[in-house]
Amino acid sequence: MAIYALGDREPKIHNDAYVHPDATVIGDVRLGAFASVWPQAVLRGDYGYIEIGERTSVQDGTVIHCTEFTPAIVGHDCVIGHNVHIEGATIGAGCLIASGSVVLNGAVVEQGAIVGAGGVISFNGHVPARRMALGVPAKIREGYEVPDGAWQGIVDKYVENIEIYRTELRRLD
Repeated sequence: MAIYALGDREPKIHNDAYVHPDATVIGDVRLGAFASVWPQAVLRGDYGYIEIGERTSVQDGTVIHCTEFTPAIVGHDCVIGHNVHIEGATIGAGCLIASGSVVLNGAVVEQGAIVGAGGVISFNGHVPARRMALGVPAKIREGYEVPDGAWQGIVDKYVENIEIYRTELRRLD
């Protein structure tokens, strides 16, 4: 597994968190209990810090970065989809950031919100709690409110995957 210190900046990974052997974690990155980081994801806490909450999955190919002015903070019970880019943004608890989305510096996605697949939340953008943002640039879908716990099953599945991958993953080459 590629986990690196950068000078005095070292990752703090909870013992119950999981980092796949093909993921990369660099510098000041903080992973909560049962958080998971999957293949080809890169979390680079070189200028500021990255914080991933408990039970949050950071899926394949995702890049999370921060700046000295804007940390990247992801709350608990989130699903960060495949090939997402989060750059110095704040994601509240229970959010879904769907595959291919981009959430840029200073943006805030409040608790229980969704950024739909391929959506782009621009600099200092805002997605209110339990709302859905779609498109490029992303706009709020009027008249729709995300149900509480809408993807709790996905969160639970990724927590279950931690034990499966710890005990059953084996390289064949």
